[in-house]
Amino acid sequence: MKSLIVGTAGHIDHGKTALVKALTGIDADRLKEEKNRGITIDIGFAHLEIPAPNGETLRLGFVDVPGHERFVRNMLAGVGGIDLVLFVIAADESIKPQTREHFDICRLLAVRHGITVITKSDLVEAETVQAVRTEIEQFTRGSFLEASPIVSVSASTGAGFDELKQAIVQIGAEIQVRDSIAMTRLPIDRVFTIKGFGTVVTGTLISGHIQTEQKLELFPEAGRVRVRGVQVHGQTTEQALAGQRTAVNLAGITTEEIKRGMMLAEPAIFRSASTVDVQLTLLPSAKPLKDRTRVHFHAYTMQTIAEVRLHGKKQLLPGEKAFARLRLVQSTLLVPSDRFIIRQFSPVTTIGGGEVLDAMPLASKSPPEKIISFLQTMMQGSSAEILTARIDRMAEAGLRLSEMQAEMNLPFKEAAKLAASLSDDTTIIPGDEWIMISTSVLNQLMNKVLAAVSQFHSANSLHPGVGKEELRDQVNLSPSIFYAVIEKLREMKKLEIQGQQIRIPGRGVAMKDEEAESKKMIENAFATAGLKVPALKDVLTGLKVDKARAQQIVTLLLRDKVLIKVADELVFHHTALEKLRQLLLSEKAKSSKIDIARFKDLTAISRKYAIPLLEYLDRERVTRRVGNERIIN
Repeated sequence: MKSLIVGTAGHIDHGKTALVKALTGIDADRLKEEKNRGITIDIGFAHLEIPAPNGETLRLGFVDVPGHERFVRNMLAGVGGIDLVLFVIAADESIKPQTREHFDICRLLAVRHGITVITKSDLVEAETVQAVRTEIEQFTRGSFLEASPIVSVSASTGAGFDELKQAIVQIGAEIQVRDSIAMTRLPIDRVFTIKGFGTVVTGTLISGHIQTEQKLELFPEAGRVRVRGVQVHGQTTEQALAGQRTAVNLAGITTEEIKRGMMLAEPAIFRSASTVDVQLTLLPSAKPLKDRTRVHFHAYTMQTIAEVRLHGKKQLLPGEKAFARLRLVQSTLLVPSDRFIIRQFSPVTTIGGGEVLDAMPLASKSPPEKIISFLQTMMQGSSAEILTARIDRMAEAGLRLSEMQAEMNLPFKEAAKLAASLSDDTTIIPGDEWIMISTSVLNQLMNKVLAAVSQFHSANSLHPGVGKEELRDQVNLSPSIFYAVIEKLREMKKLEIQGQQIRIPGRGVAMKDEEAESKKMIENAFATAGLKVPALKDVLTGLKVDKARAQQIVTLLLRDKVLIKVADELVFHHTALEKLRQLLLSEKAKSSKIDIARFKDLTAISRKYAIPLLEYLDRERVTRRVGNERIIN
């Protein structure tokens, strides 16, 4: 069964709702005020299943929109996700102001399929209907409706409806169904509560699918929800597919937390956007649009205020197109290829619209020509060219696979396949998540890291290498990129990595004569002292090198375990501690227990040394303290 969304468009009181009722038997006007006033105020819904000649059934969801100029904002909330428009013009009035505005909106939203329906044909003579038809042919010339059927009907007599249904079936067979494998997005147009079920939202499922128990994310607030139940055209089902009017019963949220304009979408992928780069088209009937002008912005069911920042222009003339950045007062979920409408701030009339090219633009001070070049690629490039441009734009940060999914609106498998198909100009860094980075940028980063390590060696001749985190902070890279760079350099044998230290092969400690002499003096001072060692600060005072280099030499001796720090400012030569270990093992033959007094007598040292040494021996598991005594292990 093929599902399509059919929308109405046209001037007030031209018979849109009557047309839908005659087709489906359903009155789309649901509000009491609509019944009382006889006009459509908010969007209404109906449905119909029509058998096609090929044996397939067309499941049609109808979205009936208001025609009054005061309710165009509601019309925009309903027309965003339609596949086929029934463009309604009354025979007794022909083309009117909202006919023109709705026509402009359909073209700006890139509606590709439509049928022009001349309603109320029973109220005028046949010659008048023909005159209206001629006027319509002139009006739609050069548009998506130029070669489409024009059908005359009467909701009162039923005339023309068989022909209209045939036209719907014929065009419906040509329309490609929406992608149910794509990532799920449902713009919300109604929110209400059903007793015993709780919160229910409805909308036109523009991509993906929704099924019972599915986890979804609500935008722009980014709250997680669970699907308790799904209905399509009033019938409970396990799954709704793209292109269907869908009602979703949600768990974990109240109606007060949801409103028209929000969107249900795939969780943990998308981000709300308050800034988007677009291609903007200004209608020929509009006034010139100056840079930084505030406008009303409409996309699917949401509406907000936006400021227009033209790229490389001070103003946009009527009928022109330009690249622009829109700064939205209220954030929303948008992806590339989404269409939008802008309306003049005051008086509120439709002045233009366009296509989203980048819903996650970088906060950049790049020159306009560079931004324009990037957006031209977003608009005209192949998938591989678009991805390459996005990777290049991220430079040293790289582009994560999940970011690619969000920026290009691609499911995981499709995104992974596209990433894997890229040329050698792009490198994929594996890990918890793929990171794509330009190969030329990666080579620059390797040179940058090598230069930083080399500079460290030159400035710190007494250090065997630079610490990993110190180096990462210096080159200012994310952990994933940094560790990939140093690992690649290690594989190329341009770096050596030992524990947390990094060095260039063949580079290490390089001592000057006075430094080597100072090292020998420090080692001798402790080697000859046995267990009655001098204070470290006193040893360092008598050296020929400055305090900083002296401390670096001590660090080297400690690293090589020539000296061992037992306590603060208390350092011993490793030979003295090894002799102490052997002495205790010899004493164990006499008694496995030793107290502080016996230890002092045995080593001929004062309590100043005895206590720290015993605690050191405990840590080394040579002894084990039990009360006031130690057990020699």
